[in-house]
Amino acid sequence: MKPQPGPAAPTAEKLRWEDWLAGFSLGLLALITFANVLARYFTDQSFAWTEEISTGLMVILTMAAASAAVIRDRHIRIEIFFLTGSAERRHFLAQCSALASALAFAILTGLGSRFAYDDYRFEVTSPGIGLPQWWYSIWLPVLGLALTLRAVQQFLKVRRQA
Repeated sequence: MKPQPGPAAPTAEKLRWEDWLAGFSLGLLALITFANVLARYFTDQSFAWTEEISTGLMVILTMAAASAAVIRDRHIRIEIFFLTGSAERRHFLAQCSALASALAFAILTGLGSRFAYDDYRFEVTSPGIGLPQWWYSIWLPVLGLALTLRAVQQFLKVRRQA
């Protein structure tokens, strides 16, 4: 009998936009951080803009990676409850998980939209380089909406598998 791959076994699937965005963000983050390390080493001073750009890139990276995890059903859950029991129970828990994720990301999108709008309305500027703060905060509701849609997509996918 051939062993079955576990839930974390790698699969050969095509890369999605989330993968490209997360990879680009991670690469740019690494380059900016490395440039700042070199500047500190050789000049004993750091670039003021690197922290602000790095924080924005971390938000983008986190949200893109979370979206990739949701659509691949690789998000965090308590496997002892999910994997034990009947197939109907697992199916029900998968639907509940997808709906709970969609609700959480919808709330995050709404609150992130208010946050970005306040940054825009009050003309908040970043402390290091003086750029409009909404340039950084707009990514939270945009990618939060993408996450919400991915969670709904996952729910529909699980529901069709009934």
